[in-house]
Amino acid sequence: WGYEYVAYRNKKILSLAYLKINYKNKTSLHCHPIKKTGFILLKGEVEINLGFYNTKKLNALSRLMIRPGLFHSTKNHEDETALILEVETPINKDDLVRFKDDYGRENKPYENENFMEKLSDKDPVFEEPQMNKVNNYKIDNVIVSVEKTNDIEKLKQKDLNTIFAVVDGGLKSENDLLVLSPGDIVGGDTIKKLTEVFKIDNYITYLSIIWKIIFGKYLKKHHRIDISN
Repeated sequence: WGYEYVAYRNKKILSLAYLKINYKNKTSLHCHPIKKTGFILLKGEVEINLGFYNTKKLNALSRLMIRPGLFHSTKNHEDETALILEVETPINKDDLVRFKDDYGRENKPYENENFMEKLSDKDPVFEEPQMNKVNNYKIDNVIVSVEKTNDIEKLKQKDLNTIFAVVDGGLKSENDLLVLSPGDIVGGDTIKKLTEVFKIDNYITYLSIIWKIIFGKYLKKHHRIDISN
């Protein structure tokens, strides 16, 4: 169906995979009984099977959260390669159950090293940023930034059209409970609301994405689908 690889990994908490799905191909109908999963569609148009009865079509730039145990599959409907960033937490490659697969992998684990290829120079790999620094990467026409900060004012100043994927740290309440934690993918409007009440837990490291501005307007507005059941 294409390929994927780990583009960022943080300790044993979270991994960020970069996926390319070829035209008219799809991933297996699978679930992760333990892991929280979320992805950001950077390019293309895909159809998502959610459970056994629901189907959603997404256009770039879209974000999606999937609860543990929910079977899902992603199919590329465009005549171009679909590009996706997928966040999983906690890191556990054995946490995979395939229900149906076009490639004969039902009830089989992740592929072994015999299916691996070396990355090219064009395949993005994200590095851990220094405190209050930003690492920027260009994927197609999208700028992906990875930032680590302990300054909540930096979060408050972010554009409302930004998509955030938390990869480490988060926001916490006065009684030290995380209200935004690794693996969460939210919009800038949610960040604005949360930072009015909650504080940074030592630091927060997040990936952020915003569409390129052309003639003072956004190329596209992002769409959101949050799946909880």
